Amino acid sequence: MKILVTGAAGFIGAHLMYELAKRGDDVIGIDYLSDYNDIRLKLSRLAHCGFTDTKPFKAGSMCTSSMFSNCQFQKVDIADKTSLYRLFHDGKFDKVVHLAAQVGSRYSVVNPDSYLRNNLTGFLNIIETCRHYGVRHLIYASSSSVYGNAGTQEDKANADPKNRIERPVSLHASIKKSNELMAYSYCKLYGISMTGLRYFTVYGPWGRPDMSPMIFAKAIKNGEPIKVFNNGDMKRNFTYIDDAIDITVKALDKEPTPNEEGLKYRIYDVASPFQTDIPGFISEMEKAFGKTTEKTLLPMQPGDFSQVTPFTDNLESELGHKSSFGLSDGVRRFVEWYKSEDNPVNSL
Repeated sequence: MKILVTGAAGFIGAHLMYELAKRGDDVIGIDYLSDYNDIRLKLSRLAHCGFTDTKPFKAGSMCTSSMFSNCQFQKVDIADKTSLYRLFHDGKFDKVVHLAAQVGSRYSVVNPDSYLRNNLTGFLNIIETCRHYGVRHLIYASSSSVYGNAGTQEDKANADPKNRIERPVSLHASIKKSNELMAYSYCKLYGISMTGLRYFTVYGPWGRPDMSPMIFAKAIKNGEPIKVFNNGDMKRNFTYIDDAIDITVKALDKEPTPNEEGLKYRIYDVASPFQTDIPGFISEMEKAFGKTTEKTLLPMQPGDFSQVTPFTDNLESELGHKSSFGLSDGVRRFVEWYKSEDNPVNSL
């Protein structure tokens, strides 16, 4: 099977590219290599996949992994439709996993233009290119942020992906919801199978430096105060990267069966079944580091939300996924990597 992975230098994208190449798929990964997050992490993720020579990382130049002969990488901007059409024309992909995006709910509040370009125009370019070049199945990243503050324990029914999501609290969430609606339209109009994945706070080796696990790790390692928003009254389903990749691969392999409308359209919450509050997660990290640090309690940030409970019952029944990592085990593995030489930013 020939698979395109967009956002292949990103946290989830690089892990996915590695896993697909390891099992024998023909994989092409693309990424724009933007400087929003530390470029050293992006290059380190690519190096882990066998792309150790960074000189060819320029637009239009295809690189082959030194680790996997069936894995290639190219620098491509998904907002550039011409480059995408050329890539799809040459690639003849069976399936596409679209993970490329401008990330960060809080960042969307201060830089909305970047979100519109990458997450709306870029998404349209991807689904249009899939349509024109006969891609039969598109798997795309959505986000837990589409729920806003819906789906709390008292209102758990709203966490079911079958229900309507009408209360996003950031532009990031609004655009991710728009992506789901766009995917639905193209599924109905053109018969492309669509699988949306709402990721819930994924963490682990080579994680995103703008997300709380990496921020907490840096603070604990350096003995700096940790900013705890909403005075710690926040809960998350921290999802270890290996579990997130297992769900993604299983969703890639399982083309949706027709729903009640006859459409091959499905959305899954990619989440650990275990929910914890932020102070509890920090405590697990402190145990793994063997040290504690000061906490600074702050109010809720614009575009953030206090809690959302994912709907995970269908992960086992439909995809055959069982969570392999509890919080303690996942945090321990993450901290071991963070302190190791494999982490290019562990000196900060």
